[in-house]
Amino acid sequence: MRRRLIQSTLAVVLVVLAVFGASLMLVESRTIEESARESVRSEAVRVASVVESRLVADEAVSARTLRTTVEGNRYVRIDVPGRAPIVFGDRPGGDVIEARQTGAHGEQVLVQQSDETVRDEVGRMLLIILAVAVLAIIAAAILAVRQAHRVVSPLTDLAETAERLGSGDPRPRHRRYGVPELDRVADVLDASAERIGRMITAERRLAADASHQLRTPLTALSMRLEEIIATADAEAPEDRALVTEEATIALAQVERLTDVVQRLLTNSRDPKSGSAVAFDLDDVVKQQTEEWKPAYRVEGRAIVRSGRTGMRAIGTPGAVAQVLATCIENALMHGGGTVALRTRATGNQVVVEISDEGPGVDSSLGSRVFERTVSGHNSTGLGLAVARDLAEADGGRLELLQLRPPVFALFLSRDTDQAT
Repeated sequence: MRRRLIQSTLAVVLVVLAVFGASLMLVESRTIEESARESVRSEAVRVASVVESRLVADEAVSARTLRTTVEGNRYVRIDVPGRAPIVFGDRPGGDVIEARQTGAHGEQVLVQQSDETVRDEVGRMLLIILAVAVLAIIAAAILAVRQAHRVVSPLTDLAETAERLGSGDPRPRHRRYGVPELDRVADVLDASAERIGRMITAERRLAADASHQLRTPLTALSMRLEEIIATADAEAPEDRALVTEEATIALAQVERLTDVVQRLLTNSRDPKSGSAVAFDLDDVVKQQTEEWKPAYRVEGRAIVRSGRTGMRAIGTPGAVAQVLATCIENALMHGGGTVALRTRATGNQVVVEISDEGPGVDSSLGSRVFERTVSGHNSTGLGLAVARDLAEADGGRLELLQLRPPVFALFLSRDTDQAT
């Protein structure tokens, strides 16, 4: 493309120079020739006037007295009646430019000039035009190279940017080139890069959130399945009832797991979308308490619930259950003693507090425990961050009310129909 731009620019310049140069040469040649003829005519008129004035004054008319009145080396012949011709200057050969003039006393003046003088002047003019044309071509070539570089370099840079986007590097370059059309393309590429970057970030975040959030229900599901396997061969009616109960709980785990997956996918596509409904908060708290009792029993610890009952909240039951499960699992892994879930009401909100008797949260972390990758126990640091996102998607919030002993609180909107 660079070569084509240079060649096209030089072609235009050459055409312009050819057209105007030829026209200028033709006009100037005619002008020089006409000027030479006019000069010879003027010379003849002037010599005739001088001869006439000398004749009137009865002064000598000779080649010696008249030579100084003639410019250059022109040939002059003066014929005065009754006298010998007066001739001075070299008679030119070949093509000549001549002029004749007759005076009042019958004198005849002939002035001749060689056409070679005109050709020499035309040649000098032609050399000047050629020199100007050469300089114009050189200047046009320099400007064409610079203009081609100005156009081609941004295109090369934009191509590299597009290639980077295609190779998975979505960082915008924010380069502008001073050419409106190219700057528009750069704006579009930068906007596309930012869009692709957000999409990649969302996909990576989804993968991280899914891997972390699915671990909790899968762990609980594994425990339930182990209970079913342990009692599968039981013959006593109470044991078969236990199998049925464990299977029912495992099925509920599967349903909640499906809900978690759907919730994560929905949030990854549109973080503002939600499916909040009015639900019985006691059911969710009870379900989580019963679900985690076996895990706590294995660790020699207990999980209890207390507080106000019969409250209805606005939210997504599956998401609320996942938030509570994250807090309960954190208490199991990093806390100590009994874990307590206490429900209460404050204004138009319902609150579920999760506390344990462990060492609590390091004061250097504080509310930063909700930031991604921030953890005080060498874990992934995603659990609480994702739990807060799930709570906020339902219009609620997850807060750390107390560092030691740790108290986390889930705030949800209260069902107004119930409140009235």
